Amino acid sequence: MTYDYLIVGAGLFGSTFAYLAGKAGKRCLVIDRRPHVGGNLFCERVADIDVHKYGAHIFHSSNPEVIHLVTEITPFNRFTNSPIAVAPDGRLYNLPFNLNTFYQLWGVTTPSEAESELNRQRSEAVANMQRQGISAPRNLEEQALALVGRDIYETLIKGYTQKQWGRPCTQLPAFIIKRLPVRLTFDNNYFSDAFQGIPTGGYNPMIERMLAKADVELSTDFFSCRTSLTARARKVVFTGQIDQFFDYRFGHLHYRSLQFETETLPTSNFQGNAVVNYTSASIPFTRIIEHKHFAAFGQDVYLNPSTVITREFPLEWAPGLEPFYPVNDTENQARYERYAALAACEPDTIFGGRLATYSYLDMGPTIARAIASFKADKH
Repeated sequence: MTYDYLIVGAGLFGSTFAYLAGKAGKRCLVIDRRPHVGGNLFCERVADIDVHKYGAHIFHSSNPEVIHLVTEITPFNRFTNSPIAVAPDGRLYNLPFNLNTFYQLWGVTTPSEAESELNRQRSEAVANMQRQGISAPRNLEEQALALVGRDIYETLIKGYTQKQWGRPCTQLPAFIIKRLPVRLTFDNNYFSDAFQGIPTGGYNPMIERMLAKADVELSTDFFSCRTSLTARARKVVFTGQIDQFFDYRFGHLHYRSLQFETETLPTSNFQGNAVVNYTSASIPFTRIIEHKHFAAFGQDVYLNPSTVITREFPLEWAPGLEPFYPVNDTENQARYERYAALAACEPDTIFGGRLATYSYLDMGPTIARAIASFKADKH
């Protein structure tokens, strides 16, 4: 055995684990089926702009250990995620739901006025369910109405959510939105974490520094040469699809996928914001990302005469497509639990990352889990 760890997947979990192992003097072989490192964090340089190839990725965390780890690797810029939503009637609204949003919806200007209207619409939704003999929300639509009322639901949630999941909100489980953040302040910062930003120069340099002490083999399919690869290391860190690891013994886990349409435009500033959501069900894409706004602020956006935008189209996942969002409904979650039980019986394999744990993970929790997994391993 040449290596202490064979790390399957050069995404954030695998790269973080390799970084920690390298610092501890362990030898790692990192493989990835793609021709690049970074997984879905990978950026392409187009028109002198870092383009997030697999959708927008914004780092945010309040975990001191996670913040310390990433900032010792790379500096970050001051990007703050403040998305805009385009409603079905073409009007613009600030996200997340805050006093700016409520002013745009109802013309209210104080927290008490906004809270009064929210409570009125919430009470109306709950009373309507009670008249129908419904004691608790049965689906996403009823849950959303009970949380924020009809105006916000119809204007900013319904169409976007139906596109995202490919199903009417009445057919989606209520737990998808157990809570919706409502702020009675004029605060457009989507996240409330202590730290937020984009690595200076994009994510590629950060990942490359994480992997600096590891051997990396790209365009390498673990399942095509599983036996020979596994024989090269004491342990395997697996970040791929857990159902594939066990040869789909209990069937496929289901996901939602995405299709990206990216174009370079001969203008300095297309939409004035990094992320603009489109909530109308009649518009097939969910959002447009303008990548230069992740790294250029204020008048600096005009230094580059070109811009790059990406439209995101949700897709029903099928084997062969890229799995992005797990469908954590009752059936799929039960299937995952069966795979997790098998994983617990694999003492020489560490399972981590969104695909191996069938969970939607932001970057901060992904890094935290990688730190915990490395600490838990008996070196």
